[in-house]
Amino acid sequence: MGLKIYSTLTRKKEEFQPLQPGKVGMYVCGMTVYDMCHLGHARSAVLFDVIYRYLMYRRYEVTFVRNFTDVDDKIINRANELGEDWRKLGERFIHEFYVDMDALGILRPTFEPRATEYIDRMQSLIQRLISSSHAYEANGDVMFSVKSFPGYGKLSGKRTEDLISGARVDVDEKKRNPLDFALWKAAKPGEPFWESPWGRGRPGWHIECSAMSMDLLGEGFDIHGGGADLAFPHHENEIAQSEAATGKPFAKYWIHNGFVNISSEKMSKSLGNVLNIRDILKTVHPEALRLFLISSHYRSPLDYSETSIKESASALERLYAAMASLDEVIGRGGTAKELPEELTGISNRFVEAMDDDFNTPRPLAILFDAARAINRYSAAASLSEVPSPDVLIKVKNEIGAVSREVLGLLKEEPTLFLETLRKGGVTDLGIGEEEIEGLIIERAEARKRKDFARADEIRKGLAAKGILLDDGPKGTAWKVKETP
Repeated sequence: MGLKIYSTLTRKKEEFQPLQPGKVGMYVCGMTVYDMCHLGHARSAVLFDVIYRYLMYRRYEVTFVRNFTDVDDKIINRANELGEDWRKLGERFIHEFYVDMDALGILRPTFEPRATEYIDRMQSLIQRLISSSHAYEANGDVMFSVKSFPGYGKLSGKRTEDLISGARVDVDEKKRNPLDFALWKAAKPGEPFWESPWGRGRPGWHIECSAMSMDLLGEGFDIHGGGADLAFPHHENEIAQSEAATGKPFAKYWIHNGFVNISSEKMSKSLGNVLNIRDILKTVHPEALRLFLISSHYRSPLDYSETSIKESASALERLYAAMASLDEVIGRGGTAKELPEELTGISNRFVEAMDDDFNTPRPLAILFDAARAINRYSAAASLSEVPSPDVLIKVKNEIGAVSREVLGLLKEEPTLFLETLRKGGVTDLGIGEEEIEGLIIERAEARKRKDFARADEIRKGLAAKGILLDDGPKGTAWKVKETP
């Protein structure tokens, strides 16, 4: 039995058969860069990071594309609110995005295109749609004609008749049909614009992803993903405009992760309960947050609370403690001939679990079962109850491979992790050494250009996390603030 993926398009699990044997093309909708990353972004990022890692673990050659939307109404409005250039705003939040993703151990995709780099390709795609009567000009805008694409609604399961009568559809005199959506928007005073055959303007949101994905992955590719909130209208519109332009199936498998709730309430800005990744990691180790985010199946809603995240932190500590115990047991040696079931065939059982639609709770259960078996060896009174070191080293390597390479867990040296945790050090503070060193470099660069406000901001930010800086003749050193 091979990998099976639940596709939103067909609403069932399907055997994964890539368009090209041994190769996978995957596109995931990325950030609109106008604010800090929140817990919902973290869930999607970790999910597709695990999928990316697992496909490579299964020896697929993966081309992974995740974009940045760096021109959009939200970006323009936020820049106007702050009195900041929209380009600088986007650059700032792209930087902040990387800080958060690096802290969470998210691998960089193969390509990370920005919408503003693909304006010409978007215009070419729009022209194809106009030429084939799937789009029309309307006072400087270009609209996609939903009526021209009979398959509209096949991803979301929504009927066009119901949508037209629904309250969610905006009334717009430029549209021939209430469901028609913008491919190109005429420029408004004070907004960024590009020259086009239809006048000055900028692209609509949906056309951006179609142009970028098809340019980097081809007109048909394997996996398209994102949060459940993107299935309609964004992904529905992507399918319509892409398949109308090419006459080919767009993406073969559609993967959508579920919503994040905060203490059983939907996370939303209107409720004021949005949790930023940066704030969570002030008190939570990044691996504990990763463990929490993969502790339930990705398609299910995920409920975040102080209790649940503390449970994940404790669970992570138990795994590290078991791995430290395993090192001790290996050093002690043993003579037992057989392994218990919990430590047998870990890699094979891991693959079987992940092949079932990336069902991450099952691999976690395998790790915790293994941890309990290891702890029994640690408490064993006789060496005859413990397997030989060479057997246990194989077990250690299996656990390490599946946890580090795929789940992004147990990446630190166990004894050091536990020692730092007990001392209330960097591990417990939820900030890694690489991030600290990166911020020190950024601070040094800020001081060189006499941006002392930013330099002071970095110093205070690190101090708030318990990291003290010491500027000396040989550079800046750091240490963890001692707790009383």
